Amino acid sequence: MTNTAIELGILLPALVAGLLVTATHVPLGIQVLSRGIVFIDLAIAQVAGLGVIFADWLGLEPQGWGVQAAALGAALAGALLMTWTERRWPEVQEAVIGTTFVLGASGALLLLAANPHGAEHLKDLLVGQILWVNWPRLLPVALAYAVILGFWFGMRERIGRVGFYLLFAGAVTLSVQLVGLYLVFASLIVPALATHRLPRARLATCYMLSVSGYALGLMASAALDLPSGAVIVWAMALLAVPVFSYGTRQTAER
Repeated sequence: MTNTAIELGILLPALVAGLLVTATHVPLGIQVLSRGIVFIDLAIAQVAGLGVIFADWLGLEPQGWGVQAAALGAALAGALLMTWTERRWPEVQEAVIGTTFVLGASGALLLLAANPHGAEHLKDLLVGQILWVNWPRLLPVALAYAVILGFWFGMRERIGRVGFYLLFAGAVTLSVQLVGLYLVFASLIVPALATHRLPRARLATCYMLSVSGYALGLMASAALDLPSGAVIVWAMALLAVPVFSYGTRQTAER
């Protein structure tokens, strides 16, 4: 097998993982930005990661159903908490989100304190291991994302605040284990932020920006032998600059 075939065998599943994350995170990210709760994805992703680490601490099999249940349960609990706090104390919702993130991060550090592989687990949670994604792992994720997108585009006006948070928690739980916390945040916020002043075709532009960021980032990381997650974040951010500048000019000319 040639080196090119080996690289394609690694990069293609990673790119498909990026496309799947993009499919759900772009529309959810636009909603997050419009609600002014930008850091909710970090908080829920961190809480989901805490669930993964807690399951590992209990000795459950990595990538097993027990780990998935722990991650999803933690994320849903965090989402329901934020639904309640947004309704009860909307003026301090961003502070609640920040506090939830800090507690989740601190809890993860405490659980990993005695683990000899703790630093590695923490790195995987933050940066992810997108190059280790394989086809069997992508199939159930694709099916779950399809369900989430079906609810979002088919019932968005009827699901309400609770429905939004639950869908968001489900998407983020899957994504943080697939690509890591940094890419989850970038996929949600960078395209939405770059296009928030575009007069038209915002959703399509968000999708193109995110897909291009994943494709260019993966190619650059392979060529430069650098961590893929970090390179993709930077690629997406650099691509966002001209898009943001164009939207700003269009707004000024109107």
